[in-house]
Amino acid sequence: MADRIAYLVSQYPALSHTFVEREVAALRDLGVHVRTYSVRPPDPSAPFPAATRAEVAGTEVLQGRPATRYLADLATVAVRSPRALAAGLRLALRSGPRTPRGRVWQLLYLVEAVHLLRLLERDGLTRVHVHHANNAADIARLTIVMGDRAHPRGPRWHWSLAMHGPTEFLDPAGHDLPAKLAAADAVACISEYATRTALDLAPAADPGRFGIVRMSAPATAYAPAGEQRRARAAGPLAVLFVGRLVPEKAPGLVLDAVRLLRERGVPVRAVIAGDGPLRPALEARVAAEGLGDLVEIAGPVGQHDLPARYLAADVFCLPSFAEGIPVVLMEAMLTELPVVTTAIAGIPELVHPDSGVLVQPGDAVAVADALQELAADPDLRLALGRRGRTAVLEQHAAADNAQRLRRLVLAD
Repeated sequence: MADRIAYLVSQYPALSHTFVEREVAALRDLGVHVRTYSVRPPDPSAPFPAATRAEVAGTEVLQGRPATRYLADLATVAVRSPRALAAGLRLALRSGPRTPRGRVWQLLYLVEAVHLLRLLERDGLTRVHVHHANNAADIARLTIVMGDRAHPRGPRWHWSLAMHGPTEFLDPAGHDLPAKLAAADAVACISEYATRTALDLAPAADPGRFGIVRMSAPATAYAPAGEQRRARAAGPLAVLFVGRLVPEKAPGLVLDAVRLLRERGVPVRAVIAGDGPLRPALEARVAAEGLGDLVEIAGPVGQHDLPARYLAADVFCLPSFAEGIPVVLMEAMLTELPVVTTAIAGIPELVHPDSGVLVQPGDAVAVADALQELAADPDLRLALGRRGRTAVLEQHAAADNAQRLRRLVLAD
C-alpha cells in the first residue's frame, strides 16, 4: 500500500506558497498519496497557472461551510467518541496565548479540527503534515489528539511540522511554538539555522525527531541564461525584486539604492514585482522622489511569468530584514542571475561570497555599492550566476529533499 499523508496549509494554493505545491508534486512523483487541505480558500484573483488551478480544484477547504455542517460534525464526534472530543477540548483550553482572545481562537480551531477529523476519516488518512507553526499547526495538533482517542485500535495518528521562520521565531509564545515542537512527531527544518533556533526555543523537544528538508525550485523551469544576458546590448543595470511587499522584505531599500545610484550617475532600472500592504507607499515614494522613469511597481506575478522576469534582469536584489531561505532566490540563481541579499537566518547556507553578494540588513549604501560593482563588471555577474546555479542544484534538488521528507515524516 502506498504511503499516504494529508497536507494542511493555512492557504493552499497561494502565490507565496509555491514551494508547498512543488513539495507535494515531488512526493507524488515518489508514489506517495498526498491529499491537500486548506484552512482558508485560495485567492480567486491570483494569477495561477493551469497546474495550480487543478490543485485548487482538488483541495478541501475547512472554512466557509454552512454552520450546520460544523454542528453535525461536532455532534457525530461527541456521540461516537466523547473521549476524543474531551481530549481536544482540554488541549484547546491549554494551548495558545493565555488571553480571552487566545481561548476563543483555540475553540474555533477545535471546531475546524473536528471537521478535519471527519474529512480524514472519510479519506482514510491518519498522518498530517503542516507548513509553518500557525493556525494550521494548531488545527493539526488538535485533530491528531482526537484521532488517536477516536480510533484506539487502529494505526497511531501522526502530525509533522515544517519549520521555516522567521515569524514563529520572533514570537514563539504567541505561536505556542515550544509546545508544538515538543508535540510534533517529526519536525522538518528548511535550514541548519531553523534547526538550531527551533531546538533552542524548545529544549523539551526530542532532537532525534528533527531533520533538515530544504525547499526546492525546479531546474527545468529556470534554465541557465547567463551567457544570454552577457551577450545582449549594454544598457542600464536591470535590477529585479520579487516578493511580498511587506516590511520584512524591505522593498523600500531597493528604492533607496536606486536613488543613490542615480545620484552617483550609475544607469539603473528596477522592477519591484509583488503585492502587499506596502504597495501604495512604494508607489507614492516613486512619484514623490521622481523615480518613475527608473522603477516599475509591477504588482503580483504568477509562476508562469517569473522566468521572463528573471531573464530580463541583470541582478536580483532581495534586501530582507527577516527570512527563512527565500525560494525566489533559488529560482533567480537557477537562471544564473547574480543575487544581492542579506546575511540573515538561513540565507548564507545558500548564498556564499563566491555565488552572490551578502550585505547587512538595513544598509542601503551597501546595497547600492554591490549593485554598482556588478553594473561595472559583466564578467563578475556571469561568474556569480554560474556558481549560484551550482549551489542550488547541489542542495535544493526536489527529488532528493522529497526523499528526506518521506523518510522523516512517514517513518513509524
